[in-house]
Amino acid sequence: MIGAVPALLALAFFVTALLYASVGFGGGSTYSALLALSGLDYRLLPLISLACNIVVVTGGSIRFARAGLTPWRKALVIVALGAPASFLGGMTPIREATFLALLGGSLVLTSLTMLIPVRERANGAPLGLARWMPIAAAPLGYFAGLVGIGGGIFLAPLLHLARWHEPRGIAATASLFILVNSLFGLAGQLLKNGPWLFGTALGAALPLLIAVVIGGQIGGLLAARLLPPQWIRWITAALVLVVGVRLLAGV
Repeated sequence: MIGAVPALLALAFFVTALLYASVGFGGGSTYSALLALSGLDYRLLPLISLACNIVVVTGGSIRFARAGLTPWRKALVIVALGAPASFLGGMTPIREATFLALLGGSLVLTSLTMLIPVRERANGAPLGLARWMPIAAAPLGYFAGLVGIGGGIFLAPLLHLARWHEPRGIAATASLFILVNSLFGLAGQLLKNGPWLFGTALGAALPLLIAVVIGGQIGGLLAARLLPPQWIRWITAALVLVVGVRLLAGV
Protein backbone atom coordinates (compact mmCIF):
# COMPACT_ATOMS: atom_id res chain seq x y z
CA MET A 1 0.00 0.00 0.00
CA ILE A 2 1.09 3.55 -0.60
CA GLY A 3 0.75 4.53 3.01
CA ALA A 4 3.02 1.67 4.16
CA VAL A 5 6.12 2.67 2.19
CA PRO A 6 5.71 6.36 1.26
CA ALA A 7 9.41 7.24 1.31
CA LEU A 8 10.60 4.19 -0.65
CA LEU A 9 7.83 4.43 -3.24
CA ALA A 10 8.27 8.19 -3.63
CA LEU A 11 12.01 7.66 -4.15
CA ALA A 12 11.33 5.04 -6.81
CA PHE A 13 8.94 7.44 -8.58
CA PHE A 14 11.52 10.24 -8.36
CA VAL A 15 14.23 8.08 -9.96
CA THR A 16 11.82 6.83 -12.63
CA ALA A 17 10.72 10.35 -13.56
CA LEU A 18 14.32 11.57 -13.65
CA LEU A 19 15.49 8.77 -15.93
CA TYR A 20 12.52 8.83 -18.28
CA ALA A 21 12.39 12.62 -18.54
CA SER A 22 16.07 12.72 -19.41
CA VAL A 23 15.36 10.68 -22.55
CA GLY A 24 12.04 12.34 -23.38
CA PHE A 25 9.45 9.93 -21.95
CA GLY A 26 6.95 9.92 -19.09
CA GLY A 27 7.43 6.59 -17.28
CA GLY A 28 3.76 5.60 -16.99
CA SER A 29 4.24 1.85 -17.34
CA THR A 30 6.92 1.80 -14.65
CA TYR A 31 4.78 3.87 -12.27
CA SER A 32 1.95 1.36 -12.71
CA ALA A 33 4.27 -1.59 -12.12
CA LEU A 34 5.72 -0.06 -8.96
CA LEU A 35 2.21 0.55 -7.66
CA ALA A 36 1.13 -2.99 -8.56
CA LEU A 37 4.10 -4.43 -6.67
CA SER A 38 3.10 -2.28 -3.68
CA GLY A 39 -0.30 -4.01 -3.59
CA LEU A 40 -2.47 -1.05 -4.56
CA ASP A 41 -5.95 -1.63 -6.05
CA TYR A 42 -5.28 -2.18 -9.76
CA ARG A 43 -8.11 0.19 -10.75
CA LEU A 44 -6.13 3.07 -9.26
CA LEU A 45 -2.93 2.30 -11.15
CA PRO A 46 -3.79 3.89 -14.53
CA LEU A 47 -5.22 6.98 -12.83
CA ILE A 48 -2.07 7.65 -10.82
CA SER A 49 0.29 6.70 -13.64
CA LEU A 50 -1.43 8.89 -16.21
CA ALA A 51 -1.49 11.83 -13.80
CA CYS A 52 2.25 11.36 -13.21
CA ASN A 53 2.83 11.11 -16.96
CA ILE A 54 1.07 14.42 -17.50
CA VAL A 55 3.18 16.09 -14.82
CA VAL A 56 6.46 14.78 -16.27
CA VAL A 57 5.95 15.41 -20.00
CA THR A 58 4.14 18.74 -19.83
CA GLY A 59 7.37 20.61 -19.10
CA GLY A 60 9.23 18.75 -21.84
CA SER A 61 6.52 19.40 -24.41
CA ILE A 62 6.56 23.11 -23.59
CA ARG A 63 10.35 23.24 -23.88
CA PHE A 64 10.29 21.48 -27.25
CA ALA A 65 7.59 23.85 -28.53
CA ARG A 66 9.40 26.97 -27.34
CA ALA A 67 12.60 25.79 -29.00
CA GLY A 68 10.75 25.33 -32.28
CA LEU A 69 11.55 21.62 -32.39
CA THR A 70 8.01 20.22 -32.64
CA PRO A 71 7.06 19.33 -36.25
CA TRP A 72 3.47 20.43 -35.69
CA ARG A 73 1.95 19.47 -39.03
CA LYS A 74 3.20 15.89 -38.90
CA ALA A 75 2.93 15.49 -35.13
CA LEU A 76 -0.69 16.61 -34.93
CA VAL A 77 -1.75 13.95 -37.44
CA ILE A 78 -0.28 11.24 -35.22
CA VAL A 79 -1.70 12.78 -32.05
CA ALA A 80 -5.15 13.20 -33.60
CA LEU A 81 -5.28 9.49 -34.44
CA GLY A 82 -3.87 8.30 -31.13
CA ALA A 83 -5.93 10.42 -28.72
CA PRO A 84 -9.44 9.07 -29.48
CA ALA A 85 -8.09 5.51 -29.37
CA SER A 86 -6.50 6.24 -26.00
CA PHE A 87 -9.87 7.48 -24.74
CA LEU A 88 -11.53 4.24 -25.89
CA GLY A 89 -8.76 2.21 -24.29
CA GLY A 90 -9.31 4.01 -21.01
CA MET A 91 -13.02 3.18 -21.16
CA THR A 92 -12.47 -0.52 -21.88
CA PRO A 93 -13.16 -2.83 -18.89
CA ILE A 94 -10.27 -5.16 -18.13
CA ARG A 95 -9.73 -7.90 -15.55
CA GLU A 96 -6.94 -7.58 -13.04
CA ALA A 97 -4.93 -10.60 -14.26
CA THR A 98 -5.14 -9.40 -17.87
CA PHE A 99 -4.19 -5.88 -16.86
CA LEU A 100 -1.12 -7.03 -14.93
CA ALA A 101 -0.04 -9.40 -17.72
CA LEU A 102 -0.30 -6.64 -20.33
CA LEU A 103 1.49 -4.21 -18.05
CA GLY A 104 4.34 -6.63 -17.35
CA GLY A 105 4.64 -7.48 -21.03
CA SER A 106 4.70 -3.80 -21.96
CA LEU A 107 7.56 -3.22 -19.51
CA VAL A 108 9.64 -6.00 -21.03
CA LEU A 109 8.93 -4.61 -24.51
CA THR A 110 9.73 -1.12 -23.26
CA SER A 111 13.14 -2.25 -22.05
CA LEU A 112 13.88 -3.73 -25.47
CA THR A 113 12.79 -0.60 -27.35
CA MET A 114 15.10 1.49 -25.17
CA LEU A 115 18.06 -0.59 -26.35
CA ILE A 116 17.47 0.40 -29.99
CA PRO A 117 20.22 2.86 -30.96
CA VAL A 118 18.99 6.42 -31.55
CA ARG A 119 20.61 8.53 -34.26
CA GLU A 120 22.17 11.67 -32.86
CA ARG A 121 21.48 13.56 -36.09
CA ALA A 122 19.41 13.14 -39.20
CA ASN A 123 21.18 11.19 -41.94
CA GLY A 124 19.28 10.14 -45.00
CA ALA A 125 15.85 10.74 -46.46
CA PRO A 126 12.75 9.27 -44.79
CA LEU A 127 12.04 5.67 -45.73
CA GLY A 128 8.83 4.70 -47.50
CA LEU A 129 7.64 3.31 -44.18
CA ALA A 130 7.50 6.83 -42.75
CA ARG A 131 4.25 7.66 -44.53
CA TRP A 132 2.52 4.83 -42.69
CA MET A 133 3.58 5.91 -39.22
CA PRO A 134 0.25 7.66 -38.42
CA ILE A 135 -1.49 4.28 -38.75
CA ALA A 136 0.51 2.98 -35.77
CA ALA A 137 -0.82 5.82 -33.61
CA ALA A 138 -4.30 4.32 -33.14
CA PRO A 139 -3.34 0.88 -31.75
CA LEU A 140 -0.60 2.45 -29.64
CA GLY A 141 -3.08 5.01 -28.32
CA TYR A 142 -5.63 2.32 -27.47
CA PHE A 143 -3.07 0.24 -25.60
CA ALA A 144 -1.84 3.36 -23.81
CA GLY A 145 -5.29 4.19 -22.50
CA LEU A 146 -5.99 0.59 -21.56
CA VAL A 147 -3.00 0.11 -19.25
CA GLY A 148 -2.34 3.72 -18.26
CA ILE A 149 0.75 4.71 -20.23
CA GLY A 150 1.48 7.36 -22.85
CA GLY A 151 2.64 5.13 -25.68
CA GLY A 152 5.44 7.41 -26.82
CA ILE A 153 8.13 4.95 -25.80
CA PHE A 154 6.79 2.54 -28.44
CA LEU A 155 6.12 5.23 -31.04
CA ALA A 156 9.57 6.83 -30.93
CA PRO A 157 11.57 3.73 -32.05
CA LEU A 158 9.23 3.26 -35.01
CA LEU A 159 9.71 6.88 -36.04
CA HIS A 160 13.48 6.56 -35.73
CA LEU A 161 13.59 3.35 -37.78
CA ALA A 162 11.51 4.99 -40.53
CA ARG A 163 13.62 8.21 -40.40
CA TRP A 164 10.30 9.98 -39.97
CA HIS A 165 12.00 13.21 -38.84
CA GLU A 166 15.23 14.38 -37.27
CA PRO A 167 15.84 12.98 -33.75
CA ARG A 168 14.89 16.07 -31.75
CA GLY A 169 11.66 16.40 -33.71
CA ILE A 170 10.87 12.75 -32.95
CA ALA A 171 11.53 13.34 -29.25
CA ALA A 172 9.20 16.35 -29.33
CA THR A 173 6.51 14.34 -31.12
CA ALA A 174 6.79 11.45 -28.65
CA SER A 175 6.50 13.87 -25.73
CA LEU A 176 3.37 15.48 -27.22
CA PHE A 177 1.93 12.03 -28.00
CA ILE A 178 2.42 10.96 -24.38
CA LEU A 179 0.88 14.15 -23.02
CA VAL A 180 -2.28 14.07 -25.14
CA ASN A 181 -2.75 10.30 -24.84
CA SER A 182 -2.41 10.56 -21.07
CA LEU A 183 -5.08 13.28 -20.94
CA PHE A 184 -7.50 11.32 -23.12
CA GLY A 185 -6.71 8.00 -21.44
CA LEU A 186 -7.33 9.57 -18.05
CA ALA A 187 -10.69 10.89 -19.26
CA GLY A 188 -11.65 7.39 -20.41
CA GLN A 189 -10.57 5.88 -17.11
CA LEU A 190 -12.67 8.44 -15.24
CA LEU A 191 -15.77 7.59 -17.26
CA LYS A 192 -15.20 3.88 -16.66
CA ASN A 193 -14.51 4.01 -12.93
CA GLY A 194 -16.17 7.25 -11.84
CA PRO A 195 -14.56 10.53 -10.76
CA TRP A 196 -14.71 9.54 -7.08
CA LEU A 197 -11.97 6.97 -7.74
CA PHE A 198 -9.74 9.69 -9.18
CA GLY A 199 -10.15 11.69 -5.99
CA THR A 200 -9.14 8.64 -3.98
CA ALA A 201 -6.14 8.05 -6.25
CA LEU A 202 -4.87 11.63 -6.08
CA GLY A 203 -5.37 11.82 -2.32
CA ALA A 204 -3.21 8.73 -1.87
CA ALA A 205 -0.66 9.70 -4.51
CA LEU A 206 0.13 13.31 -3.64
CA PRO A 207 3.68 12.49 -2.39
CA LEU A 208 4.26 10.55 -5.62
CA LEU A 209 3.13 13.47 -7.77
CA ILE A 210 5.50 15.77 -5.90
CA ALA A 211 8.33 13.25 -6.44
CA VAL A 212 7.77 13.08 -10.21
CA VAL A 213 7.51 16.87 -10.49
CA ILE A 214 10.98 17.20 -8.95
CA GLY A 215 12.44 14.19 -10.75
CA GLY A 216 10.99 15.19 -14.09
CA GLN A 217 12.40 18.71 -13.88
CA ILE A 218 15.85 17.48 -12.89
CA GLY A 219 15.77 14.82 -15.59
CA GLY A 220 14.73 17.27 -18.28
CA LEU A 221 17.32 19.88 -17.37
CA LEU A 222 20.34 18.08 -15.94
CA ALA A 223 20.50 14.30 -16.22
CA ALA A 224 21.27 14.08 -19.92
CA ARG A 225 24.19 16.47 -19.37
CA LEU A 226 25.75 14.37 -16.61
CA LEU A 227 25.70 11.05 -18.47
CA PRO A 228 25.60 10.22 -22.19
CA PRO A 229 21.96 9.77 -23.25
CA GLN A 230 22.62 6.19 -24.40
CA TRP A 231 23.96 5.28 -20.94
CA ILE A 232 20.78 6.66 -19.38
CA ARG A 233 18.70 4.60 -21.80
CA TRP A 234 20.63 1.43 -20.88
CA ILE A 235 20.26 2.04 -17.15
CA THR A 236 16.55 2.76 -17.56
CA ALA A 237 16.08 -0.34 -19.75
CA ALA A 238 17.73 -2.56 -17.14
CA LEU A 239 15.57 -1.20 -14.31
CA VAL A 240 12.40 -1.50 -16.39
CA LEU A 241 13.24 -5.08 -17.38
CA VAL A 242 13.73 -6.13 -13.76
CA VAL A 243 10.41 -4.62 -12.71
CA GLY A 244 8.58 -6.09 -15.71
CA VAL A 245 9.90 -9.62 -15.13
CA ARG A 246 9.07 -9.42 -11.44
CA LEU A 247 5.55 -8.28 -12.23
CA LEU A 248 5.01 -11.08 -14.78
CA ALA A 249 6.35 -13.64 -12.32
CA GLY A 250 3.55 -12.73 -9.91
CA VAL A 251 0.70 -12.92 -12.45
